[in-house]
Amino acid sequence: MSGRGRLTLCALVATLLTACALLPLVSSSGWLVEAAAMAAAVSGAGALMRRVPLPRSLTVLLQAVLALLMLTVAFARDAAPLGLVPAPAVFERFGRLLSSGGEDVTRYSIPAPPTEGITLMLVGGVVVIGLAVDAVAVTLRSAAPAGLPLLALYSVAAGISGGTGSTSSWLWFLLAAAGYLLLLLAEGGERLAQWGRVFGGPPRAGRPPGSGPARASAPARTGRRIGVVVLGVALVVPLALPQLTGGLLADIGGDGSGLGGGTISAVNPLVSLQDDLNQDDDREALRYRTNAPDGQGMYLRIMALDQFDGATWRFSQRRVQDVPAALPAPQGLSSDVSTTRISTSITAAPWYRQNYLPMPYPATAVKAGGRWRYEPEGRTLVGDRGQSTQDARYTVDSLEVNPTRRQLAAAGAPPASLERQYTEVPSSLPPVVKATARRITAGSANAYERAVALQDWFATDGGFTYDTHVNSGTGPDAITRFLKDKRGFCVHFSFTMAAMARTLGIPARVAVGFAPGTPEGDGTVDVGLRDAHAWPELYFQGVGWTRFEPTPSRGSLPDYTLPASPSDPDSDASTRPAAPDSATPSAAPSTSSSCAAQDQRLGACDQAAAPAPQPPAGPGARTGGWALLGGGIALAVLLLVLPLLYRLRVRARRLGAGSHLGGDPAAPVLAAWRELLDSAWDLGIVPDEAHTPRRAAERIVRLGPLGGRAEEAVHRLAGAVEQVLYAPDPAPRAGLAQDVRLAVAALRGSAGRAARLRALLLPRSSVRVVWALADRRDALADRWTPGRLLPASRRRP
Repeated sequence: MSGRGRLTLCALVATLLTACALLPLVSSSGWLVEAAAMAAAVSGAGALMRRVPLPRSLTVLLQAVLALLMLTVAFARDAAPLGLVPAPAVFERFGRLLSSGGEDVTRYSIPAPPTEGITLMLVGGVVVIGLAVDAVAVTLRSAAPAGLPLLALYSVAAGISGGTGSTSSWLWFLLAAAGYLLLLLAEGGERLAQWGRVFGGPPRAGRPPGSGPARASAPARTGRRIGVVVLGVALVVPLALPQLTGGLLADIGGDGSGLGGGTISAVNPLVSLQDDLNQDDDREALRYRTNAPDGQGMYLRIMALDQFDGATWRFSQRRVQDVPAALPAPQGLSSDVSTTRISTSITAAPWYRQNYLPMPYPATAVKAGGRWRYEPEGRTLVGDRGQSTQDARYTVDSLEVNPTRRQLAAAGAPPASLERQYTEVPSSLPPVVKATARRITAGSANAYERAVALQDWFATDGGFTYDTHVNSGTGPDAITRFLKDKRGFCVHFSFTMAAMARTLGIPARVAVGFAPGTPEGDGTVDVGLRDAHAWPELYFQGVGWTRFEPTPSRGSLPDYTLPASPSDPDSDASTRPAAPDSATPSAAPSTSSSCAAQDQRLGACDQAAAPAPQPPAGPGARTGGWALLGGGIALAVLLLVLPLLYRLRVRARRLGAGSHLGGDPAAPVLAAWRELLDSAWDLGIVPDEAHTPRRAAERIVRLGPLGGRAEEAVHRLAGAVEQVLYAPDPAPRAGLAQDVRLAVAALRGSAGRAARLRALLLPRSSVRVVWALADRRDALADRWTPGRLLPASRRRP
């Protein structure tokens, strides 16, 4: 393989190795095969055009056209004439697909399903990067700057995935770095080869003088050593750097497990919650079986957010410890409060990967394989050294806490340290939050009644609408906008109620996890991505952290927040919250057979479901698709054989010029001579315009090599050219076409099979078309220059 061909192959390999970093983003890897095929076609086309050779800009342009044609066939052939031509409708289709792909990226969590929009973004991105790398590294012969598009591709993958410490992320980095180093080494080898054989020192003892060096040349060994050292530094140095916590980098980082440290620090888990709720495919994340008497109260809690800065809620940095056999008693829970011990077996889906273990609250014992650590303040389990929930199977013993309204109403003051921490609100919190909280809870006798009043206002009385597509912005004004527009999803409701509770002196935080799932016929419960949820937890001394549900049509309202019935022994008026004006949503699912359980939980049962459009099916549709594909393939083949067709047409015209003896006698001779020169050029004998016809003929005979009748035919052609060029009255010559065919046949017979095939399919002389177009462009430009437009008397001499 030539040096240029090796560099082309290395540029393709570097692009594909870097593209592997995108694999974790999508649940299927089929897109990479499609992207690899297209990138290989673009690289191969570039290699063929560089051998013609074509101008660099034209080579890159034709590669881009080929990439566009392939993308059109793959993603927009139904909008393209003949299934291939990139008409304006094709670009409109690309725009719609890219727009939908952008929406899918924000809608789905990783790994996302391979929708058509996402697939176009991935395949098109890899093809464009591959074209850029090939153009810079091979066409422009500068491999080092080709690392910029490779870096852009890897940075996009690493930025979206957000994983910087897992084994897989290091693997993608190694693959990308190895591809780039391979490209640099290939370019270095080609540059050294241009200087001839590299001196490798005297031969070692025992080796014959002309056998060559036993080891790689010194420059090659030095290049490999530099590559290994640079790659090692890139891998080892980040491990030695101290972990950055706090400041602007506080919220950037992985699982917080580090290398066995005693603290954890997490990225806000609500970043992807809205994406989970908006997914079209409600994939199963967890499945559990429990002996809990009330399945509608089975919330699987992941963690609690306890830091509030006026705009967002965050998870505090906490110390962790080994998971004890029996977890400590829940904070603030009195023995007077009724509890029920329940056991739950949970299985996580193989694709569901995160560092915190979803569990019922409060858990009392956990049996889970792997490396897990216990955080006492939030009573959560966090994975250590990359441990995640992926395909996890574990059992949780927990308590179902059943406080009475009287117990909650009679709750005493919380501990001073807890009250100080969990009632803190920033000065940037808009005053309307506290004013609204006081207005809603006016007339409430205690903290419990104020909490229920807040919940009922959000869930039923305040006129709020549940909407997962709302965007209320960021910053301290976001909560004000939510209170004004009264549209949002669980994040808005839980955030705002917890903030209002703190302004009223009630300790509050926000819990994140899953709402009750969908019961299945086998006794298990399916928890999907759209069950992702956030809810406020308020602290009452003697009961502990207590769940409330302000989000309308989501989850279930706790029994201790519902109005008491007259027969309830705990129905004292002083401890019973006022009944809301509107009916309280039922915690039990509707018995309507026309509404799925998931839609019941989302409150969408009153909306008529429009039938989804079905793709065309049947033999006719398949036949049309195959016809379009066949037409596209036929057009692609036609483009590839255009050089062959051009040479056949030119050869026929030149050799047929000899039949017109009545015209200019020089025309058929010069046409036959050009055909001989071009045929020799196609077979590797590059013409030299500085030679006379006789010297050019001698060169063709020598390099052919030719002899006998073929040699005589070449010299006859050269003599005819000299006569028409220099004789005062040249006579017509016959047999020119026969001499050309005889000489060309001899040249083909002495050439190798590869040279003959290349001369047939990719004739070098077809570049004359490009030269002719360039000459016409220059002539047209010269014709319209300002000097040519002036009268002859005013032109410069």
